[in-house]
Amino acid sequence: MIPVMEFRQFSEQQPAFRVLKPWWDVFTEYLSVIMLMIGVFGCTLQVMQDKIICLPHKISSGSENICEVNRSFFLQLQPNFSNGPREMRGVKNDLDLQQYSFINQMCYEKALHWYAKYFPYLVLMHTLVFMVCSNFWFKFPGSSSKIEHFISMLSKCFDSPWTTRALSEVSGENPEEKDQKKSGTSRSTTPLSPEESSLEKTQSLKSIPEKIVVDKPSASVLDKKEGEQAKALFEKVKKFRLHVEEGDILYLMYVRQTVFKVVKFLVIIAYNSFLVNKVHNKVCCEVKEIQDVTGYTVFECNHTMAHLFSKLSYCYLFLVAIYGLTSLYTSYWLFYRSLKEYSFEYVRHETGISDIPDVKNDFAFMLHMIDQYDPLYSKRFAVFLSEVSENKLKQLNLNHEWTPDKLRQRLQTNQNNRLELQLFMLPGLPDTVFELTELQSLKLEIINNVTIPASVSQLEDLQELSLYQSSLKLHTSATSFLKENLKVLRVKFDDNKELPNWMYVLRNLEELYLSGSLGPDASKNIVLESLRELKCLKTLYLKSNLTKIPQSIVDVSSHLQRLYLHNDGTKLVMLNNLKKMTSLIELELVRCDLERIPHAIFSLTSLQEVDLKENNLRSIEEIVSFQHLRKLICLKLWHNGIMYIPEHIKKLSSLERLYFSHNKIEILPSHLFLCNKLRYLDVSHNDIRFIPPEIGVLQSLQYFSVTCNKLENLPDELFFCKKLKTLKLGKNSLSILSPKISYLTLLTHLELKGNHFEFLPQELGGCCALKRSGLIVEETLFETLPSDVRDQMKAE
Repeated sequence: MIPVMEFRQFSEQQPAFRVLKPWWDVFTEYLSVIMLMIGVFGCTLQVMQDKIICLPHKISSGSENICEVNRSFFLQLQPNFSNGPREMRGVKNDLDLQQYSFINQMCYEKALHWYAKYFPYLVLMHTLVFMVCSNFWFKFPGSSSKIEHFISMLSKCFDSPWTTRALSEVSGENPEEKDQKKSGTSRSTTPLSPEESSLEKTQSLKSIPEKIVVDKPSASVLDKKEGEQAKALFEKVKKFRLHVEEGDILYLMYVRQTVFKVVKFLVIIAYNSFLVNKVHNKVCCEVKEIQDVTGYTVFECNHTMAHLFSKLSYCYLFLVAIYGLTSLYTSYWLFYRSLKEYSFEYVRHETGISDIPDVKNDFAFMLHMIDQYDPLYSKRFAVFLSEVSENKLKQLNLNHEWTPDKLRQRLQTNQNNRLELQLFMLPGLPDTVFELTELQSLKLEIINNVTIPASVSQLEDLQELSLYQSSLKLHTSATSFLKENLKVLRVKFDDNKELPNWMYVLRNLEELYLSGSLGPDASKNIVLESLRELKCLKTLYLKSNLTKIPQSIVDVSSHLQRLYLHNDGTKLVMLNNLKKMTSLIELELVRCDLERIPHAIFSLTSLQEVDLKENNLRSIEEIVSFQHLRKLICLKLWHNGIMYIPEHIKKLSSLERLYFSHNKIEILPSHLFLCNKLRYLDVSHNDIRFIPPEIGVLQSLQYFSVTCNKLENLPDELFFCKKLKTLKLGKNSLSILSPKISYLTLLTHLELKGNHFEFLPQELGGCCALKRSGLIVEETLFETLPSDVRDQMKAE
């Protein structure tokens, strides 16, 4: 007999796939096994037992219907016991055993109905087709790979310690418990009956599985290895979701195989119901071709398996009917439910994780199938779809990686002499940062989705915060803390939407640095509208693409002292608002495509420093108006296209620092040196060929640079500026350095490189403060100095 297990390969699938088999697939599998046993049993009987037994039938030559059964013929075969004992004898046909076997085979082939012959094989064939069809979507290459990946991730997500931890953290925050907390006071004052008290302690069935998990002591413990595994799972789930949601092949495969089973059920019921009555015990057989061999043409045959096959066929039809009705129910479930969309509304409500997204297409279909097996799988799997849950995991991993000791090693003193911690391209902000109580400045670069918790209040010395392409949110308590303590805020952004809304409430903020594109309409301005609340703001740095001064800047003009506007080359057209900033002491308008010095500047009588770097200034005749700015001590007109310095420059008698570098100036006018308070003069990178002797008037001059010009000689009066500490003469056409260089006893930096000197005067040794590190000259030229001078300069 053939073992049923031999047919296992037709329906075999991985044991893990059982989670995608709803109750109807399991039920039809058992029905298939029973039908398979019927088919195998029938086939075995066909093979092992005689199929049919035939006897020759003697009929008269005048009989019209040779297949009419002559009942008397069969009656005479029966013994007659009524007349007492008599000798038993049968009808002699003069046929031997081989002839009977031959007759049986011929009648089986010629006279027996095909349904009676092939019924077991039909049952076996149909059952195998049912079994293959039920599991085809597990075998089809386009769908099996998705299923394998999904089942693999599902099992890992279900068993992950992070799932347990995430659900345990929110288990006490579900709406039912919140309602209990809200009504706890009223219920505590109302006496409860024993029945009510027992009901109150009873957990809902839906929450029991997770409550059991929560009580585990390991729920709050997650080591670094487990955290990394959970992080990898989040990435896999993300990529798998993007891949699977693109198509619906799994859904279509399952629908097609279900429809095929329904059609096949109808076909089987139709033809079996019609042919089941064709199975008879007695069969009349007429075979004329064998008369010469047997001497007979008509035979009366008995189909030995007819009675059993008839009963098996009715049993088979009953099983197929149940199978078909189950398939019809499956079809109803497939077509009358939205299986290509899956909502986690229930999970969001129960767990309190509100950002779990709904899914669609094949991803949704597989989750619907899993719900038929056990809804707990979807609930635990949903944890890995939540961005909040992922951020918590990242935070936990960050805390493992960035310990307080490791962070302290990265502390440095910044340019403002504050103890600063710089973090770059991290997935989040470690909580351990807030354990560094000595921290004064925090700099975050390319770190997104960061939330500053209430624990920031531990950083009592924190005064400076820098956000470079980083999005930051604040806890309510953190906002209150920064509102009182933060003095300096730096924000570098790509889009004005990245500007933090909470910066407008920092009432004690003194310095604000904003760098990024505000868009063409930014100056109308919605973005900086609320700066008027920054009552203590003294310094505002704005690097953007403005076309006019935003009104929001004017709103803080009463207390704003330093304004730095750095455009990206966009022309700054409307500057009238500058007139209202009467408290400004420093003003920078860099790369604003200015062609003239804005007249609005001349109204700012408190100005001490003006910087117009990298504009398109050609003529500066308006410079005479600077004489009204009595406090102006620094004027920077560098990196422009200025051709000459007007005579009116002499009226700026209060100037102490003057920058004319990187222009196209050819002549230094003598009246420039009437600004006798100058301490810093930079005219490098021009086309100057001559320095007037009037330079000797600048007795306060400490810094003078004429690098990269066309000078051929130096006036002796230059060396009467005895307070010079830095003299830059590099990259000119000088060939002789005057011995009077020794007058500059305070000189600490002398640049001579790039000239035509053949030797250096030994009087250079008179510059007592000049050391070798401060002398920028070719080594060969340095060797021309006397050895004692060289030794003096090399000595510390």
